[in-house]
Amino acid sequence: MPEPEPLAAKFGSMPELFTVVAPDEAFERLRAVLKPVPRAENVPLERALGRTLAREIVAREALPPFARSAMDGFAVRARDTLGAAETSPVYLRLAGESLMGSLPSFEVLPGSCARIHTGAALPRGADAVVMIEETNALPRDEIEVLASVAPGEDVIAAAEDLAPGERAFAAGQRLRAVDVGGLAALGVVEVAAAVAPRVAVISTGDELVAPQAQPRPGEIRDVNGALICALLEGAGALVRHAGIVRDDEALLAAAAARALEESDVVVVSAGSSVSARDATARAFARLGPPGILLHGLAVKPGKPTLVACAGGRPVFGLPGNPVSAAVLCWRLVLPAVRVLLGQSVPYGGLGPAAHVARLAQNVPSRAGREDYVPVTLSWGAGGAPPEARPAFAKSNLIFSLVRSEGLLRVPRDAGGLRAGELAEIYTW
Repeated sequence: MPEPEPLAAKFGSMPELFTVVAPDEAFERLRAVLKPVPRAENVPLERALGRTLAREIVAREALPPFARSAMDGFAVRARDTLGAAETSPVYLRLAGESLMGSLPSFEVLPGSCARIHTGAALPRGADAVVMIEETNALPRDEIEVLASVAPGEDVIAAAEDLAPGERAFAAGQRLRAVDVGGLAALGVVEVAAAVAPRVAVISTGDELVAPQAQPRPGEIRDVNGALICALLEGAGALVRHAGIVRDDEALLAAAAARALEESDVVVVSAGSSVSARDATARAFARLGPPGILLHGLAVKPGKPTLVACAGGRPVFGLPGNPVSAAVLCWRLVLPAVRVLLGQSVPYGGLGPAAHVARLAQNVPSRAGREDYVPVTLSWGAGGAPPEARPAFAKSNLIFSLVRSEGLLRVPRDAGGLRAGELAEIYTW
C-alpha cells in the first residue's frame, strides 16, 4: 500500500475544512506506517496472562503422550464386543485394572478386558472403552458387556490434541486463561512476550484541572486522561499520563515532541476541532515527516479526529468530549496498539461484534457516516437475541458511557436502523 500523502503537502497549507475519511480507510492509512515494536522479554507462565507472544510456540511432544480413556468403564478390543446388546450380552474375562499415574504392564488379549478410569492409560491390545453403565460385573472376574463399541470409542488417542512439531500458538497471539492452561500442558513455563508499546497521553485545555483538584468556576476535571489511559492499558499498552497542556501551539508541540522521544505512541485529548483556538494540527505538523495523515473521520461521534506520524511513531489527536474520545480511542488507537504488539488485526481495525441485538427503537443516521451509540442490553428467555436500548446523549456526558454496556454500530451506508432490526454491539 503506498504511503499516504501528508495533508500539508497536498494542500500547501493546513486546510480550513474537514476532508473526512471512512474509519476503515483511516486505519489502513495508519497501518501502512506502523511497524510492530521489536522488543521482547521472557515472562514466567504465572504472569503471561494478557501478554502477546513475540514468537510462535511449537509442541515438542505429543499431547496427550499416550492413549487415555474418556470414560469410567472397561478397556476392550472393539471386535470382541461385536453384536453385544442387552438381549445378547458378550462375556469378557477381567485381565486387570489400569491405574491412574502409571502405564499398565499387562495386555488385553482376545476375550479379555481391563477395568479403567477416566484419564487412565489404555492397556496394550485395547482400542476402545465400554462405559461402566453398559456392563455388569459377574462372579469369577467375568464382565457382562451389554453394548458394542467401535474402535476408538471413548478413547483419547495419543497426539489427538497436538502432535510433536505442530504449532500450538502463533506469534502475535494474546494469551487468554485457556492458553495459559495449554502452555502448562506443553511444559512451557516461560514465554517470549512482546514488550508493551509505550504510550504517552497528553490532555489539553485551559479549562482542565487534575481529577484530585477542586475545579473553580469555568474549570472541569480532566476525564479523558484517565479514560484514555484505562482503555489503552486494557489493550496491553504501557501508558503514562504526560500532564495537562494549555491551549497553546508552541507548548503543545514541545510537549508532544518530548513525549515522542520516549514513547511509541502519543495521544492528545482535545484541541482537534477546526476553530480559532485549534492549535493541535499545527503542532502535529511540526513534529516531523511524514506528518498529518488525516484530519476528519466520517464517524459520529468523533468527526474532528486527527492522526499524524512522525519518525514512524503515530500521534493521535482525539476530540475533547469524553464519549467522542472513548469511541475513537477504541476504534482507532486500540487497533494501532495491537498492530504494534504484533497481533493480527482485521482490515479496518474493527474486530467481530460481541453480540447481535434487536433494537428497541429507531436509530437515525446519515448515509456515508459510521455511527456509534451507547446502549444498554437486556436478555429475555429462550435464547433470543438481547434487546439493545440506545442511550442518546450529548458526547460530553461521561455517564452516558458509564451507564452503558457497549456501543451500537450503525454501518456507514445504512442510513439509520429501525426498531426490531438486528444490530452489532461491541461491549466495553
